[in-house]
Amino acid sequence: MSRRRVVLLGATGSIGTQALEVVAAHPDRFEVVGLAAGRDADTLARQAAAHGVPRVALADQDAAARLRAHAPHLEVLDGPGAAARLAAVDADLVVNGITGSIGLAPTLAALDARTPVALANKESLIVGGELVVAAAERAGGRASHLIPVDSEHSALAQCLRAGRDTEVARLVLTASGGPFRGCGREDLRGVRPEDALAHPTWAMGPVITINSATLVNKGLELLEAHLLFDVRLDRLDVVVHPQSVVHSMVEFVDGSTIAQLSPPDMRLPIQLAMAWPERLDHAFVACDWTTASQLSFEPVDRATFPALDLALEAGHRGGAHPAVYNAANEVAVAAFLDGHLDFLGISGVVSATLERYAASDPTAPRDLTELLQIDAHARALATTICGRGPA
Repeated sequence: MSRRRVVLLGATGSIGTQALEVVAAHPDRFEVVGLAAGRDADTLARQAAAHGVPRVALADQDAAARLRAHAPHLEVLDGPGAAARLAAVDADLVVNGITGSIGLAPTLAALDARTPVALANKESLIVGGELVVAAAERAGGRASHLIPVDSEHSALAQCLRAGRDTEVARLVLTASGGPFRGCGREDLRGVRPEDALAHPTWAMGPVITINSATLVNKGLELLEAHLLFDVRLDRLDVVVHPQSVVHSMVEFVDGSTIAQLSPPDMRLPIQLAMAWPERLDHAFVACDWTTASQLSFEPVDRATFPALDLALEAGHRGGAHPAVYNAANEVAVAAFLDGHLDFLGISGVVSATLERYAASDPTAPRDLTELLQIDAHARALATTICGRGPA
């Protein structure tokens, strides 16, 4: 069997470095033909040398110039659109591990080139919505060209194999609860960034970790599941599962529930996405069923963590409302990390931005240009609201 040619976006981040571990474990199955990063030219150069990659992309043009000087054999794309240009090259798979809405353009570029996307950049779907779904359908189909990398959506994809679409009653995503599980709203006053960044289970980047602490991450994942699997929002649910061993579940119409279990290690869903629909015979980790353990589940405290219901509200409103939800959150998280907004203010800013956008009588975006204009408008609104302190 020929090796799958892979373009890896966000190569120097958590998803990217773990994807390269998967490549190293299966040199007979994968060939990396492109790597993209933001500005970490040194790490990108080492990765390219280690995996014999001929082409790289850097958003930072100064970093790209330095890389060209030190590695003249490399083809170096640069600038804000470099990752999208790289995503459009001839390949068998694009792994999008970019964080944030800047990952949307590369996802669309890959799909326009009819290349399947292993999607760790959930913002592509949240922000791009029906534009991304339509591009995937044109490329060959949603199921074959949008392959989930997030552990929750990977779990759902696996569980859905157990029955027909008409037999599915509910999709249930699990949430660790983050560092503030069990806290009431009053307990969260005065929370510092270092407190919110202390996730009990997963090692992730700062934005995703803060999103986990507010449950925004789970709201984004609900919206992503709705689009990935074409399931109505009222058939999606979230349950807190602090052990992070059950990654998601599918409940069928006869009352049966199928769950996917594995240790909290992202290399497993990354490996599955890269080889999808096959499973490769290499287990980085596995559950040890010879050791006594317990699995527990509890409902989400929606009063303390309103971001989940705000995501559902945005999803039900449709159009660009999910994109506004995401944009407002990214602005609010940056303000929190910089010390200009308190923790409880994050959901307040998101709520206020959604209300102001809804009051403007918006229409659904027709293309990427209109969508990016709405995204910029939402960020400006959220920035203004952040300037007033917690909403």
